[in-house]
Parts: sequence; structure tokens; C-alpha cells
Amino acid sequence: MSEHTCSESQDLIVLSTDSDSGKEIDEMTSRVLPPDVTFAPSRSPTRTGRGNEEHSPLLASRVEHEYGLFENNFPDDPEYQEVIRVAESAIEEGFLPERIFQGSSGSYFVKDQDGKTVGVFKPKDEEPYGQLNPKWTKWMHKLCCPCCFGRSCLVPNQGYLSEAGASVVDQKLQLNVVPKTRVVKLASDTFNYNAIDRAKSITKKNILEKLPNVGRHFHRIGLPPKTGSFQFFVNNFKDADFWLRKFDNEDLPISTATRLQHLFERLVVLDYIIRNTDRGNDNWLIRYEPATSRGQSEEESEWNFVDNPVISVAAIDNGLAFPFKHPDEWRAYPYHWAWLPQAKVPFSDEIRDLVLPQLSDMNFVQDLCDDLWELFKTDKGFDRRTFDGQMSVMRGQILNLTQALKDKKSPVQLVQMPVVTVERNKSGNGRSRTESETFTQSFSHRAPFFSWC
Repeated sequence: MSEHTCSESQDLIVLSTDSDSGKEIDEMTSRVLPPDVTFAPSRSPTRTGRGNEEHSPLLASRVEHEYGLFENNFPDDPEYQEVIRVAESAIEEGFLPERIFQGSSGSYFVKDQDGKTVGVFKPKDEEPYGQLNPKWTKWMHKLCCPCCFGRSCLVPNQGYLSEAGASVVDQKLQLNVVPKTRVVKLASDTFNYNAIDRAKSITKKNILEKLPNVGRHFHRIGLPPKTGSFQFFVNNFKDADFWLRKFDNEDLPISTATRLQHLFERLVVLDYIIRNTDRGNDNWLIRYEPATSRGQSEEESEWNFVDNPVISVAAIDNGLAFPFKHPDEWRAYPYHWAWLPQAKVPFSDEIRDLVLPQLSDMNFVQDLCDDLWELFKTDKGFDRRTFDGQMSVMRGQILNLTQALKDKKSPVQLVQMPVVTVERNKSGNGRSRTESETFTQSFSHRAPFFSWC
């Protein structure tokens, strides 16, 4: 009798069946392998035996019953990793993400074991023009009216990198207006999968149920994880449009109005650097809690202490940023916040002190480009030339912003400055820096056809 072995890295076993197509899948799995097949016992990669607890692994690996083994490790950010672990555990326990019906792509509210939303996940293959976008009408929009849909200045299907890249810029400049966002891998039955992936998942689950000794050698049992951006969910925020309309009809305390202005300037700095082409008043959020009074004691009930109003800003939906060229075809994609009254106020000393010393340092700018390189190169479709174009646009935006801050201009005056790109002329190979490297500035002379939208 011959003995066959099956390695732990085996991902798919070809089923051997007869020609009857009407057989049930459990009948198929019962004839997967001949009866003389046996499997070599798996061993721990760091232990030599399992005879007693002394030789057993210290930490058992996660069981790959339904959703597989995820590798979302962020040792540099324990808080973020903890939220991801909570999200993974919730999915395994049946608290599945819910699709967000707004927007033009497949995005999901991710929950914890208590059913509370902890994050927003946007898979790469469900982006507006992704192959598995459940909102297929986006394809029709682009085909029928390309001047209104589709952005030729952006890299297709890299919105998830743009979401994470905006968070990188936000943290690097200490703006603190973007909810923490990174690239992760998640799997859930509520995500949009093709028929083949779902059929494979069902087949493997049946094999695991009928033939556990065979099924446990699969590399993955359930649906394949999807790569996408995972952004922390912010609570008690509303669309900026809601609060801005209310602020038009009622005066804010001076301290609160000043705080709002400073937060708005941080949003402007972020959007201008990453050249966000989709910042309307419905995709940045404001949290506002009016002042409340509280009594000191029963004897002094007539004396009240007033808590200051709480106001915060969150810049979400950063997927349409980091263009590899300035818009120069159909639409200009203006910054919609430029029409707000806050945009007519010159930049404050606070924002200048916060970002100007860093943006004026070319080493800091290059460090920022290197951080984005480490992020963007993880995409399978990464192209070095395209990335260089994205960084050239970003350097040009930083150049204009630096000059506007020095001249104490307003956001409106900033967006009226001529668009410029700054291309890095590398004397060596790769991303190594040399003292002789130079930069070339160039101005865009081609205007979009529709310059007002």
C-alpha cells in the first residue's frame, strides 16, 4: 500500500468524480481521494513534537473555519491593531459588515460584537470602476457621459490607497482632521464576490464537514479576503452642510468660531496638498455640542458654570485625491470650500506655525514622498512613472501653499494661484538622495473645457 502526503500549504484539491453532473456536492466530496490515502501529521514550525504540553506551541494559530487567516498586523499602532482585531472577531462571530447605500462604490460599516460601528471598509475591487462594484450604474454613467463621470487625472481603482495616503499626510503634518486610515484585508459574506469564489468557498466548507482530515489541509477555507482601506468611524458627527447652515442663522461664541476657523484651515491644507477633487460640504463632517450650564450646589444653584462648546472636524472620503496630473480635460474639479466665508479669511498664525516650518524643508517633503512610496508600492498595479507624476503634483501644491502662507494669503487666494508641478530630477537610481539632485518647475497652460465645475 502506497502512502501519500498532503502539505499544509495546499490550497485546492481537485475533485475526482464520474460524469454524472446531477450528483450532490457531498457525494462528490466522498470520492475525493482513494481509501489508501493518508496524511503526514503537521508539525509546529518551531517545535519538534507534540507528546506533551512542553512541546506544544505557546500560542495556537487562529482556526481558519470560515473567514480564513488574516495578517493585519500593525505593531507600530497598537490602538489601530486592537480595533482591527475586534472587527475580525466580530465577523467570525457573525456580526457582518453592512453595505453603505450612499456613494458610488461598495463600502461597508464594520461592527464590533456589540453591533456598534467601529470603522468603514472600502474594498479595492468594489471602487466606482472596480470589477466587483455592486453599484453597476457607475459604469453606464462613464460610458454615456464621460465629461461628468470619470476623472482622467486620477489612477483608476486606487482610491483605497488615496484614503490611506490622506491619513499619512494628516499624521505627518499633525493636522488631526482625518480619522485614522490604513490598508487592511477583510473577508465577509456581505461583501460582493463573484460566483467562482463563492462556489469554491461552499465546496471547501463541505469538504471540511465531510472529510475533516482533508479539509484541514486547505490553505484557506472561506471567502478570500479583500484588500481595502479601513477608516475609524467617528461618532456624533454630521455633514458640514448641516452645521454651516445653522451657523449662518445663529452666532457662535468667539472662541468657538475661532476654533472652527483653525480647523477649517487644517482641512484646506490637507485638501490642497493631496489635490482632493471631491471635497463637497457633504463629505467633511462637523461635531458641535452647544454650551451647557451646570449648577454648583443646592445652596448656590443660582450660580452656574458654563462648559465651552465642543467643535471638531473630520475629513472623510479622501478616495479621489493624489492625481498624477492637474485636471486639464473636461472638468476642473474646484475646491468647494472656496465658496465658504471662512475661505476669505487670511491664514492664521496658528496654521503657519504648525505646517510652514515643515513644508519649507525639502527633506521633510521628501520624507513624506518616501512614506507615500512605501504605501503606494503595495498595490499590484503600482507604476513608478505614475507615482512620480503624483509626487510632482503634490510638490507643486506644497510650493504654492508655502508661498501663500508666507504671504498671509487666504484660502481663496491660494486656489487662484497658477497650478505648478515640481519634478524631481534624479541623478542616481531608485529613491536614494544625493546633494546634486535638482527639481524642475513647470506650469500648466491647458485649461479644462468646463472650468467652473
